[in-house]
Amino acid sequence: MVSSDQRRRQLAREKYVRQQQRRQEARLKARRRNTVIAASLAVVLAAGGAVYASVALTDSGKKGSDDAAASDAPTPTASESTTPEPAMTVDKKATYTMALKTNEGDVSITMDAAKTPRTVNSFKHLADKKYFDGTKCHRLTTDGIFVLQCGDPKGDGTGGPGYTIPDENLDSLGKAGADGSVTFPAGTVAMANTGQPGTGGSQFFLVYKDTKLPPSYTPFGKIDAAGLKAVQEVAKAGVEGGAKDGAPKKPVTIEKATVTKK
Repeated sequence: MVSSDQRRRQLAREKYVRQQQRRQEARLKARRRNTVIAASLAVVLAAGGAVYASVALTDSGKKGSDDAAASDAPTPTASESTTPEPAMTVDKKATYTMALKTNEGDVSITMDAAKTPRTVNSFKHLADKKYFDGTKCHRLTTDGIFVLQCGDPKGDGTGGPGYTIPDENLDSLGKAGADGSVTFPAGTVAMANTGQPGTGGSQFFLVYKDTKLPPSYTPFGKIDAAGLKAVQEVAKAGVEGGAKDGAPKKPVTIEKATVTKK
């Protein structure tokens, strides 16, 4: 018999899947709308008119804290990619360390390139470009799903690097149970995505307490003990406004990110 706690967790997981689908549909709709606007403006300009247009475009994927979930992963889909995936430069047999210096403490993440070569390669590429420096961890979830989500340069859950990477290592956490989920242990670092295969970008989440999710998120790293404690302290402070998911009450900024070979 399913307990009320199990049912609540299942509903939480189903909710974030629906949110991902709505976000994807809204983003595609917005892109089509923007294309129409741009085409219309081009016609006016071609007619010789001196036109000054100021168009306020709001990302339709942005949500308030009540509708946010750390596992709602708004990275670009394959159709939205504008640049190619970076060329492979990491040693596929090596272990790498991603060091995140944050205002709430240092977080060290061990990454095995043998298991997730393209994910590790992407993080090395982005860190070397200082892509993550000065970015916020924009979303914390404290009920049903226990994660802190980071890696968005926009800080609102809608940003990405302009390319996507494939899923990797999806079977490493075991076979999904009857509810379609596996346990992501505390300390796991995994890729966020849109809910569709192969849509990882730059956003990732730090699991600070055992969390059950579908096995569709690339687990690519493990947080060190000190880093896990720092994330747990952020989680303990809760979410802004007393919500269960949204921006963390303790703002977290990645001041500097580096990826080095061990």
